[in-house]
Amino acid sequence: MMTPDALKSLIRTVPDFPEPGIQFRDITTLIGDGEGLAASVHHLAEMAAAIGAQKIAGMEARGFIFGAAVAVQLGVGFVPVRKPGKLPIKTIGVDYALEYGTDRLEMDPDAVGAGERVVIVDDLIATGGTALAATQLLRKAGADVSDAVFVIDLPDLGGAQKLRDAGVTVGALMQFDGD
Repeated sequence: MMTPDALKSLIRTVPDFPEPGIQFRDITTLIGDGEGLAASVHHLAEMAAAIGAQKIAGMEARGFIFGAAVAVQLGVGFVPVRKPGKLPIKTIGVDYALEYGTDRLEMDPDAVGAGERVVIVDDLIATGGTALAATQLLRKAGADVSDAVFVIDLPDLGGAQKLRDAGVTVGALMQFDGD
């Protein structure tokens, strides 16, 4: 079983993407490695199991990759948190700020039960806008969201701290300091 340190070596860094000065942490090299993907899911599932997850939520799109796999490993349901207009039913949603403009997340309001312990799983926590919006949305639906786990934390961008300030404990397999 690959350790988180070994998994970190599978993350490709792409300089100056999407703009100059940004060091983009690309997970496609991790998910393209069978052993690395399996180990990542295993470690995330262990974290979610220790928390007592009753369901796993993941945000479109990369959160679907890790979140659904963790849910399968734990034998619990998966809650897809979607981009707007993707669900064929009446949804609940939350708008949130981006660096430039706003975006929206939506979900089926019946996807979680009142007080059900839902753990958010995603590939990366950066500025925290999407994860915070997903937390608000899941709580609006009645879920108990007090934990989120990520493959990568970029602590200098402050997202994990924003989640902590909202009462969410944050776990990550690895972090990349600096830009």
